[in-house]
Amino acid sequence: MAELQNDRFLRALMREPVDRTPVWIMRQAGRYLPEYREVRARAGGFMDLCSNPELACEVTLQPLRRFRLDAAILFSDILTVPDAMGLGLYFEAGEGPRFERTVRDAASVDALPVPDIDSELRYVTDAVSLIRRELHGEVPLIGFSGSPWTLATYMVEGGSSKDFRHIKAMAYDAPEVLERLLAKTAQAVTAYLNAQVEAGAQALMIFDTWGGALAHHLYPRFSLSFAEQIIDGLIREREGRRIPVVFFTKGGGLWLDRIADCGADALGIDWTLSLSEARRIAGDRVALQGNLDPSTLYAKPEVIREEVARTLEEYGFGSGHVFNLGHGVHPQIPPEHVAAMVDAVHDLSPAWHEQ
Repeated sequence: MAELQNDRFLRALMREPVDRTPVWIMRQAGRYLPEYREVRARAGGFMDLCSNPELACEVTLQPLRRFRLDAAILFSDILTVPDAMGLGLYFEAGEGPRFERTVRDAASVDALPVPDIDSELRYVTDAVSLIRRELHGEVPLIGFSGSPWTLATYMVEGGSSKDFRHIKAMAYDAPEVLERLLAKTAQAVTAYLNAQVEAGAQALMIFDTWGGALAHHLYPRFSLSFAEQIIDGLIREREGRRIPVVFFTKGGGLWLDRIADCGADALGIDWTLSLSEARRIAGDRVALQGNLDPSTLYAKPEVIREEVARTLEEYGFGSGHVFNLGHGVHPQIPPEHVAAMVDAVHDLSPAWHEQ
């Protein structure tokens, strides 16, 4: 493997000194880029794109050609794991991801297989290896998965949901069944993330997109505890270097003090909590990633620059901050507005790292 030329992102996750705040963007490869839309059309469909290592590599690298980013993230989907568990993932136009089969009772949970990563998700690890090779050490590569709770919401609901009625009913009526589902999913996710590390991923991210949908007393039981199980089972060193883990619960600010002890090296912060408050709560336990509201990128470039300045000031002096959006970039965002954000981080952040 080529020697890493820019390790700013990895150093910031370990709260080591950096010359400026590193920046990458959740969903940085995606529909807002015309070159991505061209490759997706060529692939024939979203899962055709995900399951083709060469095309997944191509779209992973696309944003790095446009923007001065400090990390690449594997192009894939969080639902590859439940798809490999035999639920039949497909995408409905205008509806998003759907599953042919749902998991709503003890029998269906017990019948659910834990996938063989080497065979059923080989296309993902092949993509990781190819991307790592094609990066030539330019920036680190992030591997990722959805959290067990977030994956389970799709598995139980059968797709996206506004009210999570089926899985929340399971949480109250049959909590032990839900815990069996989450435990099985956590086992699969742990193996999946470790396989990504073995294939070349240099950092890992766990997306708990729907953790914030849980009632305050249920989040620790059904989301955080299973994320902790995964983090505890991950490979944390490879090629003589720490493999940092970022855990991100969207809408999780309420539990930040507790989440900071989950074992992750860094926590994703959404735009509902200021970075100054997050830093005060987390102290020196973890690094922080975030947290510009993605809708800021609809604004004029000069406003974007002002909001970047405000976000950097919120975090304040020193390392331990990775600049990012508080969630994924929206498909309608003009690429030049993303460039305005990235350039502003490059221009304005060094002042917060002067010795």
